[in-house]
Amino acid sequence: MSDQDPGRALPESPPDPPGTTAETAHRLGRSVRTSGRLLRWSLAGGMTTAAVDVVLAPGFRAWPVLWPLPWYLTCVCAVTWAVLRAREKAALRESAAEEQWHGQEWDRAA
Repeated sequence: MSDQDPGRALPESPPDPPGTTAETAHRLGRSVRTSGRLLRWSLAGGMTTAAVDVVLAPGFRAWPVLWPLPWYLTCVCAVTWAVLRAREKAALRESAAEEQWHGQEWDRAA
């Protein structure tokens, strides 16, 4: 199938106006997904280097420094993901509260 096949593409929502909490939540959502992917890949790299260390026992001098690097990256990514996810949830709550307030405003106007 080609990249242009509409059946395989995710539907796109209209862009949120800049500066709104919905736009902020959308931007944070992209950052959360990216940091989550990096977290998964660094965890996979850490497990791979640990397996290589156990099974192959590489003897070159830099190995004791190199093999723990993915684990350090995993820790950094986990903290980053947690902070971004908390900020995203707060922005989503604020956006929902904003929408609810606007709905009440329209009800009063009617």
